[in-house]
Amino acid sequence: MPKMKTNSGAKKRFALTGTGKIKRKHAFKSHILTKKTTKQKRRLTHVSLVKTADERAVKMLLALK
Repeated sequence: MPKMKTNSGAKKRFALTGTGKIKRKHAFKSHILTKKTTKQKRRLTHVSLVKTADERAVKMLLALK
């Protein structure tokens, strides 16, 4: 059986933590920042974790399971 290929878009967007959880960045922080409040932009800066409901799908894209 051939090897599983990693999804190229997913490997650029997600990273694994030491405990095996998946880190992600927030959306809406790349452009059109003038109309967004400073508070909103500051909240979008921080990295968060992928929800447990989506974790299985992301792991499939990363060829982890």
